[in-house]
Amino acid sequence: MRALSLRLPLNRLAAAVALLVLVAVQSLGGLAHAAEGNKFRVAWTIYAGWMPWDYAAKAGIVKKWADKYGIEIEVVQLNDYVESINQYTAGAFDGCVMTNMDALTIPAAGGVDSTALIVGDFSNGNDGVVLKGKGKALRDIKGQKVNLVELSVSHYLLARALESAGMSEKDITTVNTSDADIVAAWATPQVSAVVTWNPLLAEIKGQPDAVEVFDSSKVPGEIIDLMVVNSATLARQPALGKALVGAWFETMALMSRDDEAGRKARAAMAEASGTDLKGYDAQLATTRMFYAPAEAVAFATSPELPQTMQRVAAFSFAHGLLGEGAKSAEAVGMAFPGGRTLGDAGNVKLRFDAATMALAADGKL
Repeated sequence: MRALSLRLPLNRLAAAVALLVLVAVQSLGGLAHAAEGNKFRVAWTIYAGWMPWDYAAKAGIVKKWADKYGIEIEVVQLNDYVESINQYTAGAFDGCVMTNMDALTIPAAGGVDSTALIVGDFSNGNDGVVLKGKGKALRDIKGQKVNLVELSVSHYLLARALESAGMSEKDITTVNTSDADIVAAWATPQVSAVVTWNPLLAEIKGQPDAVEVFDSSKVPGEIIDLMVVNSATLARQPALGKALVGAWFETMALMSRDDEAGRKARAAMAEASGTDLKGYDAQLATTRMFYAPAEAVAFATSPELPQTMQRVAAFSFAHGLLGEGAKSAEAVGMAFPGGRTLGDAGNVKLRFDAATMALAADGKL
């Protein structure tokens, strides 16, 4: 697992609105989008739930669906997760993989109207809180320094964990630690508590003095992995959404098969991410993948999703992630299937749209 952790980008970090990029974007008065005619670009970074994009591109699945709709789609890997979202926000890409929190706090908070086109999965144990030595329960974290990537989904998970135990961030001290350094930090006597994600989490949990006291399975459906697409581009060319959704769920159907073809696909994803099939399957076991489009539609249209995003918005505002001008957690509007909105209805910048996934579920793509 160590090799994979070394190859991971600064993964799933929620930057505090990526100020330099956003100021530059806003000063232009409009975005220079990646799309040129019928050519589109989407970005991805290494993470268990996003490896299918690499496979779909290399196996020709993306091209197959793009050809069906008379467009071209370039799938580009970036080595830095935050940079990929920044570039999407600046208009270099038409779509990009990101978590729900990052979609809200970076492009949406920066004024870029974005659509969560594909709800791919949610963390179901991929993120966790680990204590060292005498700490055997979550309540033992009180008074400790906690190493984590601040302002990331790890920080959000910590806040939810503390809340579940009747505590708050006032009861601990956070220590900002990059994902590249967190395993090494754990090995030092000064560090007694960490929050991180797989495969780093698995590596730390494998140490004899490590006790996991909380994980994302306790808050299911709150750390969500998405394919986000520029809303204006999607409105101009709906074929992009149909091709991406079609390619995604064809890949989902293949990789979920328990036969030679399914194992071969997952093995290719494993190799591309720096692990083997066993290691990758272990990561998938703590990732609630929506292999069938109907499952993704059910999740995206559930009443729980707006509730989750309301919590995420509250956390983001409390930590200054909605921008300097945000006066409340409702500064950025969000739209959900069925016409429901949260936040400022006059400033809707993040849209959860299940319509294209529903076409896939009905076999109409």
